[in-house]
Amino acid sequence: MKIICIGRNYRDHISEMNSPVPEEPLFFLKPETALIRAGLPFFIPDFSSEIHHEVELVIRICKIGKHIQPRFAHTYFREIGVGIDFTARDLQRECIQKGLPWEKAKAFDGSAPVSRMKALSGLNKRDAIAFSLKKNGETVQQSTSSEMIHSFDQLIAHVSRYVTLKIGDLLFTGTPAGVGKVEAGDRLEAYLEEEKMLQVDIR
Repeated sequence: MKIICIGRNYRDHISEMNSPVPEEPLFFLKPETALIRAGLPFFIPDFSSEIHHEVELVIRICKIGKHIQPRFAHTYFREIGVGIDFTARDLQRECIQKGLPWEKAKAFDGSAPVSRMKALSGLNKRDAIAFSLKKNGETVQQSTSSEMIHSFDQLIAHVSRYVTLKIGDLLFTGTPAGVGKVEAGDRLEAYLEEEKMLQVDIR
């Protein structure tokens, strides 16, 4: 199982980060050790002083695929959830400035808590799925899948050109505006539509 993450897939987030719009989907990987089991806290690592939350819709791949055509991509996932792409923003800035890979800022242990999955068939609007994140009870991020620059199907088609997708792989599909720093004692709650799917306490 692998975790595939998409960067810069919401224009409002691109604007808040003062980043260029990518010409094609930007993706990177996280290892399985980035997952946090449901109910366990996130511990701020000692190598960063600026950990940011990034809430994202997450789809789970349901069959093996390579060089998937966009018109067939919808058959490669049946479930969706929410996840948080924790990012060591200070390390990421350093990596970008030096032209280095982002792994130490994105792929560290515990950096990818993911909710339980929900069947897409149970959602009313597959093309406009709402999701949000609350920090200490206040909504800090919210959007819908209709705001993505690249759709689920486009992302699957693009990634599968380079990496074979396997059953159980998780695809983080990008974060909207509102990312921000977390502190010890914070509580994050991620929602899919109106349903609370994930809670992460920061330690």
